[in-house]
Amino acid sequence: MKQQAASVLGLSPNAEKVLEKRYLQRDESGRPIETPEELFKRVAKHIASADAAYGRSSKEVKETEGVFYEMMTSLSFLPNSPTLMNAGRPLGQLSACFVLPVGDSMESIFDAVKYAAIIHKSGGGTGFSFTNLRPKGDVVGSTKGISSGPISFMTVFDTATEAVKQGGTRRGANMGILKVDHPDIMEFITCKDSNSRLNNFNISIGITEKFMQAVEDNAEYDLINPRKGTVAGKLKAREVFDKIVNQAWKNGEPGIVFLDRINASNPTPALGEIESTNPCGEQPLMPYESCNLGSINLSRMVRSSCDGSAEVDWIKLKDTTWQAVHFLDNVIDVNRYPLEQIDQTTKSNRKIGLGIMGWADMLIQLGIPYNSDAAIKLGEEIMAYIQTEGRLASAALAEERGPFPNYEQSIFAGEMMVRNATITTIAPTGTLSIIAGCSSGIEPLFAVSYVRNVMEGTKLIEVNPYFEEKARELGLLTRELMEQVADTGSISHFDQFPKDLRDIFMTAHDITPTDHIRMQAAFQKYTDNAVSKTVNFANSATTRDVEDVYMLAYKMGCKGVTVYRDGSREDQVLSTTEQKQSSAPAVSAAAQKIVPKKRPSMIKGATRLMNTGCGNLYITINEDEEGRLFEVFTNMGKAGGCASSQAEAIGRLISLALRADIEPIEIVKQLKGISCHQPSWQESGRVLSCSDAIAKAIEKYLCTGKNGNGNGGKSDCHEVMRIGACPECGGTVEHEGGCAICHNCGFTKCA
Repeated sequence: MKQQAASVLGLSPNAEKVLEKRYLQRDESGRPIETPEELFKRVAKHIASADAAYGRSSKEVKETEGVFYEMMTSLSFLPNSPTLMNAGRPLGQLSACFVLPVGDSMESIFDAVKYAAIIHKSGGGTGFSFTNLRPKGDVVGSTKGISSGPISFMTVFDTATEAVKQGGTRRGANMGILKVDHPDIMEFITCKDSNSRLNNFNISIGITEKFMQAVEDNAEYDLINPRKGTVAGKLKAREVFDKIVNQAWKNGEPGIVFLDRINASNPTPALGEIESTNPCGEQPLMPYESCNLGSINLSRMVRSSCDGSAEVDWIKLKDTTWQAVHFLDNVIDVNRYPLEQIDQTTKSNRKIGLGIMGWADMLIQLGIPYNSDAAIKLGEEIMAYIQTEGRLASAALAEERGPFPNYEQSIFAGEMMVRNATITTIAPTGTLSIIAGCSSGIEPLFAVSYVRNVMEGTKLIEVNPYFEEKARELGLLTRELMEQVADTGSISHFDQFPKDLRDIFMTAHDITPTDHIRMQAAFQKYTDNAVSKTVNFANSATTRDVEDVYMLAYKMGCKGVTVYRDGSREDQVLSTTEQKQSSAPAVSAAAQKIVPKKRPSMIKGATRLMNTGCGNLYITINEDEEGRLFEVFTNMGKAGGCASSQAEAIGRLISLALRADIEPIEIVKQLKGISCHQPSWQESGRVLSCSDAIAKAIEKYLCTGKNGNGNGGKSDCHEVMRIGACPECGGTVEHEGGCAICHNCGFTKCA
């Protein structure tokens, strides 16, 4: 097992690796030029500087800086990634969440495309409602032509995102929402059925109360033409709902967002309706509005009681909440917004999104099973406390600095003067939870034990520190047993461990979908905005299981739902329409032999130069007559010896595998992320080793068009992401918090 060596700040080695790879400032050659300590000092100093504008002395500003620094370095609280990356740096864009309007004109549509590109370049993610676009086949007034509909325009946004994200430190991500009464709703539900489309979008259906009532009554409902505001037809609500359920069961999308419920808690209804959310669905926003997020680490909010048992440290939680509200409010002032309209709207409402992470860790420390009534009750108490103290902290800031400018047009007018229109949001914490060394958001543990790929291809067994301590006490901390646990990540079927321990150390797939929803609803009850959470299903789950969860979420007061059936996206990719059907009789496994195909006399391909720590590596990839990858040759420049011979051996083995019809993506998954002692950099990013270089060359070859150099038959360069492996290190991608995260390297699908 790997023993976690602590850094000066108490960061785990993996946290330091993620910080180095994704957050620390770099010089022109790509080398980090700051330490984690310097990063947190940079952020604390920049955010605290906002206090000076409100009459605080330089000494008081310095004291605030110290408070913010301690709060982050103790890992009690962390702001969203753009704040960590950009605070105190020239870019200065600190928000993660944006919503842009898309109006029913060519000018509005392409303004939104341009604005989204600017936001993605700055490190933010964007949400759009396409409900206002006229349906497919409708008349275009200016030309008397025919509209192509909202889905066709979504591909323009998707292509722009793909172009921008290639050079960014964070991947661009979008949310696309279409209201359930739009005439193109059936096409929208299935618009991500093909893996070659809209891969930079999460999509959700905007559900109304009328629609849900029609589902329950098995009735029809009206479709509304947004251009005319008139009824454009009717659909059976149950058939539409079943289509949504079936598609979500198939590949996890679309999600659903309860728009009427979101607007029922809109703090500024006089300013208009909320039509969209950020990419993960937890932050509803007005057009041209942004929000900055941060999370309290609940694993650090536990203390020992007088009798030695663990208990919630309510005093520390209160202090951290007040400090976090102060921090996030300051972010609004020092933020450099990518657009003037966003600057104005954001400062008019001053929304912040304070959430949590480490919830599963807190429950483990307290000895409470995640799926118990006690956990649900405590979840409500924790979030109610944070919401109450957060509003009190916002009210105190309002006394000093004034309420948000749109206060008189808000639901708070005449009741409670607050600085911020919203206070709480529960967002996916992805890489933040890796830095903090805790569980993500309000999710259960993703694994009790798992395998991490490290340098030179070595695989180390990572064990949850709380579980490691318990296993050691029981005399069960053996490498053999931990390797067995790592196969599934769960101890639920290991009788060696006592039942109470198995109950406490539950993972996401040990918990029923119903219990996932109960937990989401418990936190939603006291969250101003929304809760980002993934409801995990076993691969064997049925469409009825998904339907039950959707209905339960609706009845329990959730504002949206994201589901993921284990392996569903992998099945979709591996079962392509191009897959050949064999009519040969079945052969027993013992009698089957794999015979590599013979090399034809003529073959075509391309050679790619990759910079490695051992020198220039020339990688030639050839195709057979059908355009399938067939063989790989390597040449280590002028170098020879061990590196050259190993690269040649890898190439021969890859060629053998390709000629035996092994999927190239599977080869990429095995080789990508293997490190050596001397990594290097090139234009496309870091090259960890010769093995990593070969994997990346194959992956690049699989891309068609200008981004690739082969005929690999894939128009998208992120196939690995969609079949459950990290596109950067080959590690396992976990679906949690409405997003996808690699716990090995910190890669996340969501901006």
